[in-house]
Amino acid sequence: MDRAALRRRLALGLAVLTGSGLLSLAVPGAAQAASAPSSCRGREVRTLSFATGSVHVYKRDGYVCAVTVADRPGRAQTMSVTVQARGNRPVTDKGRYSYRAGPVTVHAGHRCVRVGGSVGSRSAGSGWILC
Repeated sequence: MDRAALRRRLALGLAVLTGSGLLSLAVPGAAQAASAPSSCRGREVRTLSFATGSVHVYKRDGYVCAVTVADRPGRAQTMSVTVQARGNRPVTDKGRYSYRAGPVTVHAGHRCVRVGGSVGSRSAGSGWILC
């Protein structure tokens, strides 16, 4: 094998290693960003969208979980998420967050729940759902 062929093979090998290294660094971040709202277990049963974010509602084995996610993450802003099973007190997570509020989980059994969330001055509420 001559020197030119050896250089081409070495360059190709280096390019493949560099590409796979960059891909391994980029993919976990993208996968984490894509799955970030699903910090609740179960299947997503509702999404309440509003001007500055959305509330994602999940249900599993009688438990209801909710997370409020900002449309424009990055800077800390006032956010909240609330879940209330009928007959019980609401459970709320409120504070200054840069990406999401929650998760908040309650045991609802077969009772209706009320879910709400806010990002900044905008909010959404569900009324009684999942009855």
